[in-house]
Amino acid sequence: MDDPSFPRRSFLATAGSMAAFSAGNPCRALAGPEVTRKGRIRQSVSRWCYDSVLDWEPFAKACAEMGLVGIDLVERKYWPIVKEYGLISTMVPGAGNISDGTNDPANHARLLEQFQANIKAAADNGLPNVITFSGNRRGKSDEEGLANSVPVLKQAAGIAEDHDVTICMELLNSKIDHKDYQCDHTAWGVELCKRVGSPRFKLLYDIYHMQIMEGDVIRTIRENIDFIGHFHTGGNPGRMDLDDTQELNYKAIMEAIAALTEEGQFNGYVAHEFVPKNKMDSLRTAVELCDV
Repeated sequence: MDDPSFPRRSFLATAGSMAAFSAGNPCRALAGPEVTRKGRIRQSVSRWCYDSVLDWEPFAKACAEMGLVGIDLVERKYWPIVKEYGLISTMVPGAGNISDGTNDPANHARLLEQFQANIKAAADNGLPNVITFSGNRRGKSDEEGLANSVPVLKQAAGIAEDHDVTICMELLNSKIDHKDYQCDHTAWGVELCKRVGSPRFKLLYDIYHMQIMEGDVIRTIRENIDFIGHFHTGGNPGRMDLDDTQELNYKAIMEAIAALTEEGQFNGYVAHEFVPKNKMDSLRTAVELCDV
């Protein structure tokens, strides 16, 4: 089955119009000399945030030069480009989309087809993670959403276990960006992980989204790290740069994640997923900040 289209974030259209940059070989000017990172945080970046900034090949080259290890939310047709520049497609299509996901049994047959095809494709290409979503509530209680999601995710997790790939369900805020989304609190996601009961089903903890919904980010990460497989960053408010105009202390958050990595409790990636104010300069600044 073909890859499902990646869901676009609802606020992408508000990011502003950035001129495409593809003439000549712009990567060196944008990324500067190749950088070796400390490696305590394995940093990646979500491609969609830069769709209007650079074409795929110069973007991948610039990411490699600034010391990133991967690119997130990569459709299958772009995997060879990512690999060509020594990077990993750190999160790829799994099944469903933000509004239509695991909490509706009517979706389950379709989701299992997508999981089967996309998990196998990820494994065949040595890729670690596929993404999925709870779907919108549409009147479902927390318990109903959990009960509906468990059967399909147990089956999908069995497929993932056979292929050494991890399914990550994204935590999103339902207050600002994704109204009615069900997996909008860490506690709900953790309970789902416990019921599925597989090391190959975890959460994509989006720091921006969870700051909006519940705050207490570092404590929550530490207490639930066994159920977190991947991170996204973004400045709050506005999902903009990780700078001094937003309220999260990303250096402290990265120190906490690095410590958990060194203790053997986390072995995943931290992917930057913010709408950049200054194109690739914004990304470079974020990578420097998080290179703790």
